[in-house]
Amino acid sequence: MDKKKGSKALILDYLLAHKGKVISSKELQEASGGASEWGRRVRELRDEQGYDILSHKDRSDLKPGEYILASTKRRPAFKRGISKETRAIVLERNGYTCQMCGCAAGDPDPYNSNRTIRLSIGHIVDKSKGGADIPSNLRAVCSNCNEGLQNAAPIKPDRLQLLAQIRRATIDDQKVVLQWLLRKFKLTAGSEK
Repeated sequence: MDKKKGSKALILDYLLAHKGKVISSKELQEASGGASEWGRRVRELRDEQGYDILSHKDRSDLKPGEYILASTKRRPAFKRGISKETRAIVLERNGYTCQMCGCAAGDPDPYNSNRTIRLSIGHIVDKSKGGADIPSNLRAVCSNCNEGLQNAAPIKPDRLQLLAQIRRATIDDQKVVLQWLLRKFKLTAGSEK
């Protein structure tokens, strides 16, 4: 008996058949069989299965909504490990509401009148950038906002950038930063460890 392929397998087949060619988001959605979560499947192929799928965030010659399978050589991938319990904790903590746009689960989707808002769990610091699958690094996000994130967590500033920003701040703000650091490291002004 022939089992019907899922949307991720359909997208992968399409990408492999068009390796090195620019593919539009519309083509990928059609290739997926019209799946509403086609973007998530592309991210899973890239991030969790290690396929070299590039977008405009990776190459300046690609426009938003364009993708390319640069190589069939796969990178080491990672597995997501968010338990059902952790998902429940995060969803309840966030009031079953997207922490990016404020839409609640079950609200009408503002971009597609044929569906309602579905929430997923997203990383604050993405897993590919060292973020952990722990509640403090997770938040509820709707599929629309999650599609727009695509591994775009800001990079942490280096020491020189951070010090430059603090030096540019007002004296009052510099004092707030100092007090926060003293509390964080359990120090008093003038003491060193």
